[in-house]
Amino acid sequence: MKKISKIFLIILSLVIITGCGCNKKEKKEIKEDNKKVEEVKKIKIIDEESNSRPYAVVINNINVARKAQTGLSDAQVVYEVLAEGGITRFVAIFKDKNTSQIGTVRSARHNFLDIAFEYDAIFVHFGGSTYAYDDIKSLGVNDIDGMNSKSFWRENPYKLASEHTAYTSLEKIKAEANSKYKTTTDTKWPLNYSTDEINLDGISANEIEVPFSNYTKNLYKYDDTSKMYKRYVNGQEHIDMKTKQQYEFKNIIIARMNFGYTDSKYYLDIKDVGSGSGYYITNGKAIEITWSKSDRKSKTIYKDKNGNEIKLNDGNTFIEYQPTNQKTTIK
Repeated sequence: MKKISKIFLIILSLVIITGCGCNKKEKKEIKEDNKKVEEVKKIKIIDEESNSRPYAVVINNINVARKAQTGLSDAQVVYEVLAEGGITRFVAIFKDKNTSQIGTVRSARHNFLDIAFEYDAIFVHFGGSTYAYDDIKSLGVNDIDGMNSKSFWRENPYKLASEHTAYTSLEKIKAEANSKYKTTTDTKWPLNYSTDEINLDGISANEIEVPFSNYTKNLYKYDDTSKMYKRYVNGQEHIDMKTKQQYEFKNIIIARMNFGYTDSKYYLDIKDVGSGSGYYITNGKAIEITWSKSDRKSKTIYKDKNGNEIKLNDGNTFIEYQPTNQKTTIK
């Protein structure tokens, strides 16, 4: 035993001596190698060191105007929420982007503000319900509204009604925001990403059907080569007007929510404060999750069945606020 201990001490001494014998050049090379490893491990979908405020843009999704949509590929996160009559709208989150055309931009609903709050985002819309306008005023929302802004223009290649023709760019809305609002934030990005590829221990998820109503039915198909989900609406490929490319997403979150109506009995009131169930889907697999949100201005927390907050793959994300009276189908 004494002999083994003596050999161990000799080896340990050699290791220490060797370690202490690095010259300045070698130490510099080690530091540079470590720095390269750190750079490789940084999240790519957003710059986590950036303190610039994101923009939350309300996007039209009525059937006749879907072909006029553009710019969604640049959004780090896109939310889909019921508006009324079975029609949905998107709230697209853009951070540190310079997208030259986004649209078509539509009017606000009060529930859309709850999404912008999570990111401390500047809220971009063209008009709104009385409930949305009341909240924008009473809650001091920093917004850019096409009804009184010069940051929008009309474009109508498909001869649509005028309410389906408004576009903006991040250059224009950033310029307006810089003249009106604080454009930095201390709010942490609400979604957590993994620097390592996540492969869920869940059920196969090669096709996901996410209906909102008889009017709006979504489908995602997994591409095993790109490891992305291609998006379809009502049986048609969901295509960007400018790029002519089909929209695709790395992560899908489905948060199943109840809804009621406002006092008007017309506008919906999505019950996005509280808790519920849903799914997280990525890389061809799905797991059941829960969601919870304590108040309108807090972030929505998504947890797995073990109660751990989920991490997403490093890529763009589509979040579906699906009504609980509709059925999600995962194959």
